[in-house]
Amino acid sequence: MATLTFPPLLTSPRDDATHLYKAFKGFGCDTAAVVNILAHRDATQRALIEHEYRAMYSEELSKRLASELRGDIERAILLWMPDPAVRDATIVRKALTGDVVNLKVATEVICSRTSTQVQHLKQIYHARFHSYLERDIESQASGDLQKLLLACVSAIRYEGPEVDRAMAEHDAKSLYKAGEKKLGTDEKIFIRIFSERSRAHLAFVSSAYHNMYGNSLKKAIKKETSGNFEFALRTILQCAENPAVYFAKVLHKSMKGAGTDDSTLTRVIVTRTEIDMQYIKAEYQRKHGKTLNDVVHSETSSHFRAFLLALLGPAHR
Repeated sequence: MATLTFPPLLTSPRDDATHLYKAFKGFGCDTAAVVNILAHRDATQRALIEHEYRAMYSEELSKRLASELRGDIERAILLWMPDPAVRDATIVRKALTGDVVNLKVATEVICSRTSTQVQHLKQIYHARFHSYLERDIESQASGDLQKLLLACVSAIRYEGPEVDRAMAEHDAKSLYKAGEKKLGTDEKIFIRIFSERSRAHLAFVSSAYHNMYGNSLKKAIKKETSGNFEFALRTILQCAENPAVYFAKVLHKSMKGAGTDDSTLTRVIVTRTEIDMQYIKAEYQRKHGKTLNDVVHSETSSHFRAFLLALLGPAHR
């Protein structure tokens, strides 16, 4: 569900390309003009602008943006330009092979996306980076996290709403036996169920678990696992139950305490704007009693703030 607010007069991609070119000319870049155009264009429009810009000025718009912008606003706009699947593939690639390997970021993307999104990401990953996602996961992750991520990128999961209740109850029982009931944990069972079952099924498993054992599956995961493996299981479970609640939590964490984690803030807002930002905003306000817009406004500044607020769209109080 998109939350983009479009300007009253819709311009053509050609006009946009011309205005961007003008914003780059002269002394210093007119960053406000760049933000004003790009923050209000959806993925299809952005692709058309890039196409027109290339045709008119014989250069890549993304390269020009990279040379004209700096800091947070540069990172945010460059992340915003590609379509969601290319963006996800780029985030995961950088997390797995960048100067600083960030398994948590790669895990968040892989474990919070639908099966279709993961398959699409995998194809683009190979086409763009001439490397198999599985190979990069194998070289950076280890142990149970590696097994879970590899299972998640290879399994094709059902995405419909139907749930086989008997099977879900059976899975809840298997998870209980593999975790809380025994000494030590049988991680294989957790990996199999969490990587192969649909979101609707896992949400039902979670409520069946609670009904049968009086404890939440989330707490059981916390007790029985640790580190990035625990983070991966909890991400899968929370996104099965309600992705908006999950991402509202990630955003809150990125702005809590001293200093803001700008890269997490940017990643979540940019990647969810064209998917479920309205729901995330509603969950954020419900949980924290403040609008996400107000908090972002107080934690950021300048063009970076203007850009993120434009993506968030108007605050509903």
